[in-house]
Amino acid sequence: MVAAANQQGEADQVSGQLELAEGMLVQEVGWDSDCDESISEAVEDAVGSELLEEDTDEVVDAVLLWWRDGDGDLVDRLMDAVTPLTDDGSVWVLTPKTGLGGHVEPAVIAESAQTAGMLQTRTAALGDWAGSRLTLRKNSAPRK
Repeated sequence: MVAAANQQGEADQVSGQLELAEGMLVQEVGWDSDCDESISEAVEDAVGSELLEEDTDEVVDAVLLWWRDGDGDLVDRLMDAVTPLTDDGSVWVLTPKTGLGGHVEPAVIAESAQTAGMLQTRTAALGDWAGSRLTLRKNSAPRK
């Protein structure tokens, strides 16, 4: 009973920080063994369904993009991430916090978002990971 209450509390906290709600479809991209599985599980609990894989054909409300320094070109990855996204959806870029291996500077995320036609609208602290919420600019489509 206590474990279930703690799990629900964590799901509520994550869903509140990531602005997720029951019934949303969320795609997870870039997950690897170094990612925090408890964040993924809390998101699943919050939305009430499993996270969709990278190759889904579904239209999604949000994308969780696990990203580390050295993963490649963030602009290219963001361009791919917006393809299945609803017009008012968001991409959460999750990166290791400052001081941890794979950390990505916030300026790199902001610059990449701008180049991809997106805006950073919020940040969140999730354990050893930092989240940056990106949304499509309403007055411009992403550049291809």
